[in-house]
Amino acid sequence: MVSLQYSIKKIFNSSLSTRIAALGVASLIFVLASGVVMAMKDGDKSFSPYVDKQGRISLPKDFRLKMVHLGSFFVPEGEASGFHDVYAEAEAVLHYRKNGTFPDGATIVKELRPSQSGDYTTGKNVSHATSDIKQWFVMVKDTKGRFKDNSVWGDGWGWALFKTNDSSVNVSQDYKKDCLGCHAPAKKTDWVYIEGYPTLNKP
Repeated sequence: MVSLQYSIKKIFNSSLSTRIAALGVASLIFVLASGVVMAMKDGDKSFSPYVDKQGRISLPKDFRLKMVHLGSFFVPEGEASGFHDVYAEAEAVLHYRKNGTFPDGATIVKELRPSQSGDYTTGKNVSHATSDIKQWFVMVKDTKGRFKDNSVWGDGWGWALFKTNDSSVNVSQDYKKDCLGCHAPAKKTDWVYIEGYPTLNKP
């Protein structure tokens, strides 16, 4: 305590430049400490900004502007009819192009939109997406098995489904029952239908 008081007294008795430098160091320490506290509070953001420490997955905001469009599927009829537009982080795409795998923390977002068709100068009965949204799917790559006791995590991914009435709630309860069945044919490609995502390939 005496040494601390002596150090503070010494700083204030020193030159103006020394005092400014000392204040700068103190400010930096405060900012770094605040960052550590926030990270502990919100979860491991170095893994994914869309996953909290309990493994709850959130729908990335404004993903159409912040992420890269991987490609689209068009389903002509049925409950899932319409356009399935898929996005991921640019960093994840670059990693995939180099390594052929998705990196830890990579996020894939699929947005389902209804379609309409009409005659255009490009041809007749041309389909296009509408401004309406049916639902969103989100997958987060987890190579370390972080959430073994969470039923929406497994087989290397976190799995989520969001409805338009409340996009803050993952309505998926058990990925094996709610998600895995649709992805089973793509098991050999890490449960992802990569044939529909040309952006993963180098031009």
